Amino acid sequence: MIDMLVFDWGGTVMTDSGEPGPMFLWEKVSWVPGAEKALEQLRRFPCCIATNAGVSDTQAMIKALKRVGAYKCFQFFFSSKDLGYVKPDPRFFRMICRETRMQPAGCVMIGNDYGKDICGAKEAGMRTVFYYPGLTTEDFPMADAVIRRMDELPAIILRWDEGGNQHIIV
Repeated sequence: MIDMLVFDWGGTVMTDSGEPGPMFLWEKVSWVPGAEKALEQLRRFPCCIATNAGVSDTQAMIKALKRVGAYKCFQFFFSSKDLGYVKPDPRFFRMICRETRMQPAGCVMIGNDYGKDICGAKEAGMRTVFYYPGLTTEDFPMADAVIRRMDELPAIILRWDEGGNQHIIV
């Protein structure tokens, strides 16, 4: 059973173009392709967004999410600046669980940075989905699932919620 989905922000939900300064001030902001549809299909699950964004605190992240209409998809918002821990430190993920009153085993971390998002969340006891749109023959042993497109995410989450296969490479 899945209690909460935890999403990385830049590169997973919103496109990170690398412009300087907080994302909400960038000239152009946009969804990662397929993320909006995936979140709509997963709306029955509580969703959290958690970031290491260097120049953005939680309020700056929320402002950027509002610019593309993504704010409404999330119930919880966390940044490393406000939590006091930085991914991949497992305490970052455990603090999110403590703040949301969720158990790590019931949470799924979805992120595009294997070292920061996936390894840290796995060490904290969460299930993990690595979003990796590139082509590779590399293995990602800490990822319970690897997806190349965000529109692949709902099928995996729904399968897991129904007790299906735990390790999926798409």
